[in-house]
Amino acid sequence: MKKILLTGLTAAILFSCSSPKSDSSDTTVTAEASAAQQDAQAFINDYSRQFQQLYTSSAEAEWTSNTRIVEGDTSNAAVTRKANEALAAFTGSTGNIEKARALMEQKEQLTELQVKQLETILYAAANSPQTVADVVKARIKAETEQTEKLYGFDYRLNGKSVTTNDIDNILKKEKDVNKRLAAWQASKEVGKQLKSGLVNLRQLRNQTVQSLGYDDYFSYQASDYGMSRQEMMDLMQKLNKELMPLYRELHTYARYELAKQYGVKQVPDYLPAHWLPNRWGQDWSSMVEVKGLDLDAVLKQKGDKWLVEQSERFYVSLGFPKLPPSFYEKSSLYPLPAGANYKKNNHASAWHMDLEQDVRSLMSVEPNAEWYETTHHELGHIYYYMTYTNPDVPVLLRGGANRAYHEAIGSLMGLAAMQKPFLAQLKLVDANTPTDEVQTLLKEALSYVTFIPFAAGVMSEFEHDLYAKNLSENEFNKRWWELVKQYQGIVPPNERGEQFTDAATKTHINDDPAQYYDYALSYIILFQLHDHIANNILKQDPRATNYYGSKEVGSFLREIMYPGASADWRQMLKDKTGEELNARAMVDYFEPLMNYLKEQNKGRKYTI
Repeated sequence: MKKILLTGLTAAILFSCSSPKSDSSDTTVTAEASAAQQDAQAFINDYSRQFQQLYTSSAEAEWTSNTRIVEGDTSNAAVTRKANEALAAFTGSTGNIEKARALMEQKEQLTELQVKQLETILYAAANSPQTVADVVKARIKAETEQTEKLYGFDYRLNGKSVTTNDIDNILKKEKDVNKRLAAWQASKEVGKQLKSGLVNLRQLRNQTVQSLGYDDYFSYQASDYGMSRQEMMDLMQKLNKELMPLYRELHTYARYELAKQYGVKQVPDYLPAHWLPNRWGQDWSSMVEVKGLDLDAVLKQKGDKWLVEQSERFYVSLGFPKLPPSFYEKSSLYPLPAGANYKKNNHASAWHMDLEQDVRSLMSVEPNAEWYETTHHELGHIYYYMTYTNPDVPVLLRGGANRAYHEAIGSLMGLAAMQKPFLAQLKLVDANTPTDEVQTLLKEALSYVTFIPFAAGVMSEFEHDLYAKNLSENEFNKRWWELVKQYQGIVPPNERGEQFTDAATKTHINDDPAQYYDYALSYIILFQLHDHIANNILKQDPRATNYYGSKEVGSFLREIMYPGASADWRQMLKDKTGEELNARAMVDYFEPLMNYLKEQNKGRKYTI
C-alpha cells in the first residue's frame, strides 16, 4: 500500500512542479490534495475496520450453513440471515454511499489506490443499498432459503437416498442407458422446488441494484470488469465463435462414439443429455481413458488425505509457504461419514473467512482423478488469498485482479497437475509407459473446450435473459433447452415441460448469480498464462510440462497474485503474457487434435 500511496503523492507534487501557476498556488493545490487524501483515508480506514468485522461474521455463518445442514432445523438459516443483513446494512448504508460519492467528486486529488477502494465501496453498496432496505432484507432471506432448499434436497434413486457424488459416478461409468436415464432424471428433481424462489430472487436482485442506477443485475455484475452488459455478451459470442470449429469436431466425434458405446445403430443428430458423463454436459472428459494415465486405481491406494496434502506440497515446491494449521483444523475436506444426521454442500469451494489468515476449503474429497485435480484447483484459490493478504494490499482490495483471475489460477494449477511429466515425478504414472498424446489432448479438450459453449453460451445467455430481459417464468425450461441445443448441441431425453426448472439444478443460478462467464474467461486466461509459462519460463511443450519445483514459475505466479485487486486486470495480462485477452493460446494448444478429429469424422454427419 505504501508504495502506491507514495507514487500518488509524488505524482501530485511533480504535477505542481510543472504547473505554470505561482508558488503560493502550488502550495495550496498540494495542501488541498493532502487534505483530501487524509479525509479519504480516514473514511476508508474506518469503513475497512467495520467491514472486516461484519464480513467475518457473515462468512462464519455461511460456513456453518454450508457444512451442517439439518433437515427441519432453521436455526443456521436464521443466524446466516442476521449476519448477512448486518453486512448489507453497513455496505449499503446511505451514509457510506453519500460519503464515498462526495470523496469521488474530488478523485483527481486522491491516490489511485484510494480511488480503487472508493469504487469498491460503491460497487458493494449497489448490492445492498439501504435506500431500499426492505428489498435488500427480503433478498437476503430469499437467498438463504433457496440455498437451504438446494443443498438440503434428498436426491432419490430407485427409492433410496443418494448423494450428488453417487449420481455423478453413475453418469461417468454406467453403460446401461436406462440406468443412466434414471440417474439423470433424479438429478433434475430438485429444480421443481426452486422455481418460485428463483422468480422471487430475480425480482429482488434487479430491484436492489436498480436503486443505484444499474439497469439490471446482469449489468451490475458485468460492470465489475469495467464492461457493459452488451460488451460482456459480445465477448462471450467472440469466444464461442473462436472455439466453435473445434467444438463442432468434438460434438460429432462424441455422437458417433457414444452411439457405438451404448449399442445405438441410428446416430442421433443431437447428443441426448443422459448419454454424457456430466449432469449439465459441461465436462465430457471421462469418456476417454488414456492408457498409462489412468489415475483412479493408484489414487485409491493413496487415500483421500494424500490428495490434499500432496496438493499443498506442490505449492510449497514453487516457493509458497505451507498452509496454516488452522486450514486443516477448520476446513471440511471429506464426505460425511455414513449415517451422519446432517448434510453438507458437496460443491467444492475455497473460503477467505476474515480477509486475513483464516483460509478454509469445503470439499468432499475422494481418492480419484477428478478430486486430485479439484484439490489442486481449490488450493490455487487458497494460495491466492494468502498471497494478496499482505501489507501492500488493503482489506477492500483483497480479491483477484478480476473474478476470472481467481478461477484462472485454480484451473491453471489443475491443468499443470494433470500433465504426464508432472504425474511421472509423483510416480502416479510410469514415465516410460507409452501414452497416446492425441488421446491425452482429446481428454483435455473434452474438459476445457466442451465447457465454453456451456459457460459462455448457455449459462451466460440464460442469466442475461433472466435478469436483463425479464424472461417469463412460463418459459424458463423452454429457453434453457433452446440454448442447450443451440450452443451445446444437446437435447433432453424426454419432454421437459415447465413443471421442471432444469436451469436451477445448477448451483450458480441460485447462489452465485449472473457471473458464470467468469469461468469461461478464466479458461482463456488460464491458457494464456500456461502458454507463457511453458514457452518462456520452462521452455517446454505446453502439452507436456512439469511446473513441480520451479521457483521461477512460483515467482511469476506470485507477481500476479500479490497485488490482488489493486492491479488493473487488462494491464496485468498484457504485462505478464505480452498479449491482450484472446483465445489464441487455447486454440494453439489443441491444434494437433483438430487434424486427428477431422480424420476420425470423415464421412460423418455434422449437425451444429
